[in-house]
Amino acid sequence: MPDSHDHSPDIGQPAASLALGVSSQNDLVPPDCGSEVLLELRGISKRFGTNQVLDNVDLTLYRGEAVAIIGPSGTGKSTILRIIAGLLSADEGEIYVQGRRREGLIEDSTDPVGIGMVFQQAALFDSLTVEENVGFLLYQHSDLPASQIRNIVDDVLEMVGLPGTGKSYPAELSGGMRKRVSFARAIVSNPENPQDRPALLLYDEPTAGLDPIASTVIEDLIRSIKGSNGCSSYLIVTHQDSTIRRTADRVIFLHRGRIQWQGPVAEVDATDNPFVRQFFSGQIEGPIQMTQ
Repeated sequence: MPDSHDHSPDIGQPAASLALGVSSQNDLVPPDCGSEVLLELRGISKRFGTNQVLDNVDLTLYRGEAVAIIGPSGTGKSTILRIIAGLLSADEGEIYVQGRRREGLIEDSTDPVGIGMVFQQAALFDSLTVEENVGFLLYQHSDLPASQIRNIVDDVLEMVGLPGTGKSYPAELSGGMRKRVSFARAIVSNPENPQDRPALLLYDEPTAGLDPIASTVIEDLIRSIKGSNGCSSYLIVTHQDSTIRRTADRVIFLHRGRIQWQGPVAEVDATDNPFVRQFFSGQIEGPIQMTQ
């Protein structure tokens, strides 16, 4: 759906207080991060009508991890993000954020860590300027003066490589620039409430539809945001080979609502897992069968 039609407050609202997580069946702990579990999904299932999108999924995300969820279209990857973000409820299972069980959706309770989400289509309000989009949460839910909010927004826009664009409207920007605005909105926070700063970011197909150069800019930005925020974490859903290899430390392969393989990104070329081999080779023959 084009950005010009993205009016939903639920989708467009900045997610500085969302909560997210992912878990692993092998309890893989990255050597460069601590063993603190940031988020867990336990037995998560979700069905839409007769379609079983997620089937008893267990995932663990450790603080400091960069994890990619990959797999064919329609296998529940984006659904996991929305459940983690608290925008969609699971039919079965439990979600734990930093050891505390979440009850209900994001508006029903406050998670112990902040979570930001970057949507596939940027989900900007087309009637608002870039500054108003990025500072939306602060304008609506803080007592900060407008001048201070503008300064905060200017700093975040410079961080994502878009200085001087605050007065522009989304329709005046390229697709890659709109993506970066959505990044800025996801990471903006109230300096008077530092606990609201996202400890975890969720990216839903952040490089979809971009040319290779624009994709590289976004991939570099994803990594730089993580580095500039200390040992922060993110979960990224993507189909693009370069995005998987350049942004992820660990990869989780999802097919038909179940985890079929997971491991370090360096092992995707070495594993003999048939799902991974077919996905990266693009072969028609294999366990992944496309439906018409």
